[in-house]
Amino acid sequence: MTIVRLGYVAMSMQLQNSSPSQTMTYAQFSKIPDKEAAVRKLERIARSNLANCLRLLKHNHANDISFFRLSSRLIPLANHEELEGWNYLAPLTEILNEIGDYIAKHKMRIDFHPDHFVLLNSPKKDILKTSVVTLGMHVKLLKEMGIDPDQRCVIHIGGAYQDREKALERFIYNWMFVPYEIQKSIMLENDDTTFHLSDTLFLCEKLGIPLVFDYHHHLAHHKNQNWEEDWERVVKTWSQSSLPIKMHISSPKSEKEFRSHADYIDPGMFFDFLHAIKGSVRQVDCMIEAKRKDEALFHLMENIKKRNDIELLNESSFRLI
Repeated sequence: MTIVRLGYVAMSMQLQNSSPSQTMTYAQFSKIPDKEAAVRKLERIARSNLANCLRLLKHNHANDISFFRLSSRLIPLANHEELEGWNYLAPLTEILNEIGDYIAKHKMRIDFHPDHFVLLNSPKKDILKTSVVTLGMHVKLLKEMGIDPDQRCVIHIGGAYQDREKALERFIYNWMFVPYEIQKSIMLENDDTTFHLSDTLFLCEKLGIPLVFDYHHHLAHHKNQNWEEDWERVVKTWSQSSLPIKMHISSPKSEKEFRSHADYIDPGMFFDFLHAIKGSVRQVDCMIEAKRKDEALFHLMENIKKRNDIELLNESSFRLI
């Protein structure tokens, strides 16, 4: 039967003063007259973010959570054009190694979801270049942690730019400008407004990219409402990956604000999906995208423990029976 492992995104609602996303804007940076001092301050913020990241991983391990999305804002201004030449990894090697060792020791799955400004199908060369540099930063961080970067960065296809079909073709064209190491790190996710599951499958199958199925996004935006008909194709996109299939789960905030994420997960909606895929894969890793972060995971598990159609494995994993 299918094993389901739950994870959550980037921050904890229970662990106090643990933000891994503390930042400094370039405006703030530029107001510091001594540039060397300004860079040192950036490095202190980055070390604090990474220390909090390690605290979060320890919090997760204490609660049997082995699936987690790292913040993409660990190092402020890492790729800013005015700081070109800044070797931001050098002063962070020790803490990055410590994080990587902890992840390896406890057999955790971690990944990133770079921000929405990563647009590989942009018609503008400068945006494409910046997007590739940003993805490259994520790959560098993973390698510095000693983690295989393959299938660790989830992105959306990008913008429609007033012509969806042309935008899909441009993604394929721009793909040749993405270094192979970065290509291997990428997973594509169907979105809730522009590129639905059918579009995403088209690209994933053509380019050999694993597809992260977002169930909530599909309910909000689809070509074929019956996603079950395409599930086997989704599974096949993961055939060359060493990682279990990944999907996203969230629930609508309300009928009126259907696309917005709710604080918690609707167990009924979640199990509608799980019952449909039961037995089709050995394991599926489900990333919870809910406003209440780890609390949403704990809340969902409390509901799941009351069910008679699961076998509890630990505090964040269960087997469908």
